[in-house]
Amino acid sequence: MPVSTDMLDGGVAVVTLSPAASSNTFSPEHFGPFLSCLQEVMANPSCRSVVITGSGRFFSSGGNMDDFSDAIENGNIGDRVQEMTDKLHPLLLKMRTSEKVFVCAINGSAAGGGLGLALASDYRVCSPEAKLASAFFRLGLSPDGGMTWLLPRLVGNQVARKFFFNSEVWTAEQALDYGAVDELADPSVLLDRAIEVAGDWGKWSVSSRKGTKQLLDASTSTFFETQLHFEQSLMIASSQTADFVEGVASFKLKKEPSFGRFEEE
Repeated sequence: MPVSTDMLDGGVAVVTLSPAASSNTFSPEHFGPFLSCLQEVMANPSCRSVVITGSGRFFSSGGNMDDFSDAIENGNIGDRVQEMTDKLHPLLLKMRTSEKVFVCAINGSAAGGGLGLALASDYRVCSPEAKLASAFFRLGLSPDGGMTWLLPRLVGNQVARKFFFNSEVWTAEQALDYGAVDELADPSVLLDRAIEVAGDWGKWSVSSRKGTKQLLDASTSTFFETQLHFEQSLMIASSQTADFVEGVASFKLKKEPSFGRFEEE
């Protein structure tokens, strides 16, 4: 199987790419099952957070060169790229707007669309052995996978510009220094640490999780006044949920609300 899923306590789903899928993520035979798996866990109301990881030397690679070469020879490379991005882009958008928390355990190299997948997550735990690359310029392509929107928000516009134009390959330490990943963890505890973060971040209410993700993404592209209106509308909506009722009551009683105690929904 190219991908496996495990549901853990606290509503944490762990999605693991096989070695073959990690090294060839966006081939049709691998990306289809991976996409279906993520869609399934995102539709599961008991799932609060999702950990994505790979196997072997790769976390997730970019497009397959043999697929590209065949499409070029067949004269349908444009259709092939559109087909691939038509599937990848809605997934990335769903990750950014979903109430689920996404944590990537970057076990190995991440490149191309695989790096975009990692950058679209909410938190990145990285093995010291991993490397990050865009790889697009070496192929004569402009970047994809949401990287031109995601990476500057993490590392700054000019660092991102140099990453692309110099066709840089970052070590895990460089990625941490720049802010592209959040922490490094030894391979022996990498997945455990990612699960721990997923449990910690996923314990909060749906309104807190989803609203904060939306607000933070909007904050870099809206006027302050617009952002205040957006905050107000989401605050009003979340104040009318059962979670808020419980949160106020728990606060007054100096107790922790149930949604902060890793309990199943």
